[in-house]
Amino acid sequence: MLEMKIPLFAKFARKVHNQSLFINNTATMDNKSKKAESETVNIEETQMESIPEEKNESKNQELETCKRDQEEFKNKYFRALADYQNLERRVHDERSEMIKIAQGRVIEELLPFLDTLYQAEVFVKDPGLKMVKDSFTQKLTELGVKEIALLNKEFDPHKAEVIDVVDGEKDNIIVEVITKAYEFNGKILRIGQVKVSKKQES
Repeated sequence: MLEMKIPLFAKFARKVHNQSLFINNTATMDNKSKKAESETVNIEETQMESIPEEKNESKNQELETCKRDQEEFKNKYFRALADYQNLERRVHDERSEMIKIAQGRVIEELLPFLDTLYQAEVFVKDPGLKMVKDSFTQKLTELGVKEIALLNKEFDPHKAEVIDVVDGEKDNIIVEVITKAYEFNGKILRIGQVKVSKKQES
C-alpha cells in the first residue's frame, strides 16, 4: 500500500508544482501586462501633453506671421496714401497755375482798353467815363491785378522800357509814365513805357 501511495503523492506533488508555476507565470504576465499598460499610459500622457504645446507653438507662429503681414500692409497703405495725397496736391497746384496763366492772358488783352480809358479821361471830363474806369480798375484789383509804381522811381529794365530820355537833375529817374505797368499775383504781367531823365553836364 505504501508503494502505491508514493507514486500518487509524487503525481500530486507535480500537479501542485505545475499549478504553482502556472500561478507564478500568470502573476508575472499580469505584472508585465500592468507594466506595459502603465508605460503605454505614460506614453499617451506624454503625447497628450506634447500636443497642446505643439498647438500653442503653431498658433504663436501663425500670430507672429499675421502681425508681420498686418504691419507690412499698414506700411504699404500709408505709403500709397502719401503718394496719392502728393499727387492730388501736385494736380491741384498745376490746375491752379494753369487757371492763373489763363486769367493773366485774358487780363493782358484787356489792359489796352484800360489804357484807353485813362487817356480819354485826360481829355474828357465825364463822370460816366470816370465811373466806368474806376469800376473796371476795381474789378481787376479783385482779380489780383496791381499797378506797379514807376513815377519818380529809378529805372528798372525788368519793369519798364524807355521810349524817351529827357534832361533832369539825376540819371535814370522815371519822370513820366506813358503806359502803366501791371503785375498779376506777384508776377509782372506787363512792363510800362516811360521817359527817364539824364543829368545835364555843366
